[in-house]
Amino acid sequence: MVKQFDSGPQVHKDRRDWHNLKSMLPFLWEFRGRALFALCCLVLSKGANVGVPLALKGIVDSFDKQPGQLLMLPVTLLLAYGAFKLGASLFNELRDVVFAKVRYRAMRRLSTRVLSHLHDLSLRFHLERQTGAISRDLERGTRSVSTILNYMAFSILPVLVEFGLVFGVLLSQYEPVFALAMAATVVLYMGFTFAITEWRMDFRHHMNRLDSQANSQAFDSLINYETVKYFGNEKLELDRFDNTLGDWEHWAVRSQSSMSMLNFGQGAIIALGVTGVMFLAANGVAKGEMSVGDLVLVNAFMLQLFIPLGFLGIVYRQIKYSLADMDLVFKLLEREPEVRDADDAQPLTLAEGHVRFEHVDFGYQPERQILFDVDFEVPEGRTVAVVGHSGAGKSTLSRLLYRFYDVQRGRVVIDGQDVRKLTQDSLRRAIGIVPQDTVLFNDSIYYNIAYGRPQATRAQVEQAAAMAHIKDFVAGLPDGWETVVGERGLKLSGGEKQRVAIARAILKDPRILIFDEATSSLDSHTEQAIQETLREVAADHTTLVIAHRLSTVVHADRILVMDGGRILEQGSHGDLLAANGRYAQMWELQQREADEGTEQVPA
Repeated sequence: MVKQFDSGPQVHKDRRDWHNLKSMLPFLWEFRGRALFALCCLVLSKGANVGVPLALKGIVDSFDKQPGQLLMLPVTLLLAYGAFKLGASLFNELRDVVFAKVRYRAMRRLSTRVLSHLHDLSLRFHLERQTGAISRDLERGTRSVSTILNYMAFSILPVLVEFGLVFGVLLSQYEPVFALAMAATVVLYMGFTFAITEWRMDFRHHMNRLDSQANSQAFDSLINYETVKYFGNEKLELDRFDNTLGDWEHWAVRSQSSMSMLNFGQGAIIALGVTGVMFLAANGVAKGEMSVGDLVLVNAFMLQLFIPLGFLGIVYRQIKYSLADMDLVFKLLEREPEVRDADDAQPLTLAEGHVRFEHVDFGYQPERQILFDVDFEVPEGRTVAVVGHSGAGKSTLSRLLYRFYDVQRGRVVIDGQDVRKLTQDSLRRAIGIVPQDTVLFNDSIYYNIAYGRPQATRAQVEQAAAMAHIKDFVAGLPDGWETVVGERGLKLSGGEKQRVAIARAILKDPRILIFDEATSSLDSHTEQAIQETLREVAADHTTLVIAHRLSTVVHADRILVMDGGRILEQGSHGDLLAANGRYAQMWELQQREADEGTEQVPA
């Protein structure tokens, strides 16, 4: 579990419920007029609701005073009774209709802002996160906003308004003891509910944490389906998932048991309160101090108030749970991106596309340095290749050029402009990359290629596909360009995915190109064709090639040999062979492997 999304007990200790509720206000401000109108409808609805028992009292009292004239109906009071009933329903539904746009727009805005913020967060965050856990946390978090608004508008505020109106009527029309008895019952009920719910919150946090953990484990096992099958570890994955759900079940049972205790306590308080108030009213009627209509009125008020109050306990619990869920989202929104645009950041001004690394030191963690005093340049229109064994620091160069990370010492500059002083958007528009591990969207082949330049015409997309030697393959598919590639492109082979990535980079047509093992998943025949294409594409571009197989970089203008984060040698292919150093040794080894047929070339 990623630390910032841990839903365990420590989260609610650090939660800032009032802070988070205030953080919701900007999402409501867009429709503040609607919200105010909905509040007015709420007050009118509850006013009409309180008017119903008053009209009912008048009807009963009119019959009580004229027992021999039952056929003379109190028409006015009956019409008022019906009008109050109709008004309560009308204003209640009108409130729902008006507030719906406020509620769902707030949910939409928060969801969009969260996704935008996730895109703004740096690569380190996304390398450390667990997709399943963050997906479940964000789903609960964004839904919690709708839940809180729903309960606030449709449960809490209506009960508070109605309580205020009923309290005012009882205090003005009857002995203060009635209003005080009702208020005491409400206060006791709410105090009991709050205290027990706070105690139960720990169970919910345990459930949230384990729920996210189980979801993450399920996602991981499905994403790595082939690996699970390769090693026959289905039982291991199921046991791991089931053990987590076993812990979740333990806390879920405790949560349900404590809820039953809470519900019984709430029911007992309501029963005692209603019984006490009815005793007072019945005693008043017996003494002749109150009419039968008064008894009916008090009883109607109690039922009208305590029935929704019974649901208020559930509402309070759900709001507390929603606040816990929402806290995850707002803490995420407060997480600062590791790489940010400087306050005075300027768009990249491309003149020549000249790239230079100036004495760069870098490490992903302070205790583990990756690059040491790396200094080289890629002149305009030239191709520079970087070779070396795995872990030499080659791919780190592309991440620094893209500014996924900032260097600890030295500079990375384009046309003399430090990339840390440029806007990230303008920098990345100028660079195209074909990564070694190509990940595609679960959409059509056409969509994945057009992603390089969404505004491109179909002819331009097909031309890029032809240059990447994938157009004929697409034409032979039953669904052609509309063939869906599956999640992460799993329906395509490694070579097919890589050719889609090459076509996408060609379509983007950036000034600076990065090929990170761009042909590592291609067969020898296709590799030769693609290599020729890449040389054609790179002819007018500043190109950085990262490679393991030396045969793919022999035509580079300059080759850098890296090992342990340092540049050991540099020069042309011929110069490096003549120097008889590390490059010459690597070349001889790979040539021997090729001659013996042991070089590993993925299909």
